Amino acid sequence: METTVAEDQAAGPGRPPAPRGARGTVARLPRAVARLLRLPGGRARRWAAWCAVPPLAVVSVVVLCRAADTDGITPIPQLLAFLPWLLVPAALGLLLSTAARWPLGCGWALAAAAATGWFIQPYDGGSPPEPRGPVLARLRVMTANLEFGQAREGLLSALRRERPDLVAVQECDTRCAEALDSAAVRGAYPYRSVALGDSAAAGSAILSRHPLTRTEGVRGTLRMPGAVVRVAGQRLRMQVAHPMPPMPGQLDLWRTELGRLRAYADGRGGEPTLIAGDFNATQDHAALRALLDTGLRDGARATGESRTPSWPSATTPFLGAQIDHVLVSRGLRPRTARFLDLPHTDHRALLVELDLYGPQS
Repeated sequence: METTVAEDQAAGPGRPPAPRGARGTVARLPRAVARLLRLPGGRARRWAAWCAVPPLAVVSVVVLCRAADTDGITPIPQLLAFLPWLLVPAALGLLLSTAARWPLGCGWALAAAAATGWFIQPYDGGSPPEPRGPVLARLRVMTANLEFGQAREGLLSALRRERPDLVAVQECDTRCAEALDSAAVRGAYPYRSVALGDSAAAGSAILSRHPLTRTEGVRGTLRMPGAVVRVAGQRLRMQVAHPMPPMPGQLDLWRTELGRLRAYADGRGGEPTLIAGDFNATQDHAALRALLDTGLRDGARATGESRTPSWPSATTPFLGAQIDHVLVSRGLRPRTARFLDLPHTDHRALLVELDLYGPQS
């Protein structure tokens, strides 16, 4: 085989001539890939590149679980609750990769940030079509987690100020139950279902200005009472949500209890239904998206508040997760949603104004 002088010189003594054509291109690919994967030279640049790997790896694993529609194992569910904030470690990875002049790291960081940004979009899921027909009533629905009953005075103040028609209360202890049993509250809310548990966090309650009939509710470690409310001659199913949080070692329980809420929503039939409470889950959790996929609409999402944090109240509204929701079926149309600050609780209350429509075809 003939070679040029330049090729012979490039090959050097004792080396075979460089392959030409397609074979040469294939032979050069592994070297190009190796150069791409190789960390940059120099101690400072190599150190910056190594420091970029952990934040980018964390973001990538969480985003991949989000894309795969799974909540994974600890700490993935906990990190998913704060998915928008994963843009911070992605930006840190990009900064470090740029300082290291590491092309692969820069591309990795940009891809991780783009994927995170894509999933920040509000989840629409199986939202029902807009209801049609006459509006029977306009309802104001509030949900509030009182953190071991400590925020009961704040709740009473909000009830006087906001005058909601239906109220879902979580973490209602015996002191909370006594406060809700006062003459003033009974005068404003003559209908109620109070279910106390074996701890200050376990109790829940439903308050209503309209007649209600208690139902069995959804079974859970924390009490989740249910009711059928009669509004303007229309039956409205109401369910309190308070599944266990996704604590390490308790993820199966968290999924199971959210699954029971999903089964409740899936078996609602054609009656208007609302589920309100502390779901301990955001739209970035597959377990909550499965609930929305039954055809429920998130009241905050429907009114442009899908990323407004409700917990922990110490850092909201700047940092936090929206784990308190009012979910509604067809026949209920959210009009407005507001998050309210209550003293002495780590949650913000949520107030949603709804239109209740007549029977839907």
